[in-house]
Amino acid sequence: MVNRVGGGATRMLAHSLVTPGQPGWMDRVDYAVDKLHPDSWKLYTIGDPLTAKTKYPWRLDDEKLVYPFYEKAVKAGIRNLCIHKGLMPIDYEQSWAGVWRYNTPWDIAKAAKDWPQLNFIYYHGCLRAFQELPDKVLAEFEQTGDIKWASELARIPGEHGVSNVYAEMGTSFANSCTANPRFAAALLGTWIKGLGADHVVWGTDSVLYGSPQWQIEAMRRLEIPEDMRRKHGFAPLGSAQSAVKTQIFGLNSARLYGVNLHADYPRLTTDKFAQIKEEYRLAGKLNDLRDNHAHGFIAKRTA
Repeated sequence: MVNRVGGGATRMLAHSLVTPGQPGWMDRVDYAVDKLHPDSWKLYTIGDPLTAKTKYPWRLDDEKLVYPFYEKAVKAGIRNLCIHKGLMPIDYEQSWAGVWRYNTPWDIAKAAKDWPQLNFIYYHGCLRAFQELPDKVLAEFEQTGDIKWASELARIPGEHGVSNVYAEMGTSFANSCTANPRFAAALLGTWIKGLGADHVVWGTDSVLYGSPQWQIEAMRRLEIPEDMRRKHGFAPLGSAQSAVKTQIFGLNSARLYGVNLHADYPRLTTDKFAQIKEEYRLAGKLNDLRDNHAHGFIAKRTA
């Protein structure tokens, strides 16, 4: 819709939702391939992520149910699978009894090994904690060197010899980067050590958290503390413009989605959204409207 309203320029990429086991779900996959032409697929193995009474949990490695969908995805050339894993409430073993295991990494390794043609991108990076304070989760990491579910995801490439498993940072980073930057550093260090800096992708869930500029600022400034690097074998993240951060911010996703960063793309100055923006700017001069700009790094005072 956004690209159509804009007049044809590609301003957005989009998922199509896949709901294995639900009535008519494969028909909707066929419709998406034929009519919607998504750039990737979005999947929730727990079924309905908003209710513990979900009726349709499923496993990524279910050969009878899900593998026929993978065949369609490969044939259609839509090979990025964006899969929600993690973010469970504190009392998940009671409140989500019977289904919470479907939100764990228990089904990742076999599916990734069986389908090397597909990219398995795990939204939220399998971080289990959601409502808990990062201080508590950090204390567990400091004692054990393990972050529930996220560490399990990070170990999969080394233990199973796969290279098509990715961690995405949405909400997991937002919930920790300002509340407890040390935990955010531990989480990033865990993902990068196990998956590689080229297999961690930026995400903000900004539809829930608002403009992502504050998360960008936090990531630019974040570094893994030296004592943590020594103890756990983590590599430094580097400066604000480091190779590691640049990969995470965009190069990795550009590779996954086939965005040619060397192409000479025209500036988006003439499509409908550019026209709306210019009209707003001119109206703002007359009516003192806010410009909504987010200005990046804070400038130091010169005096």
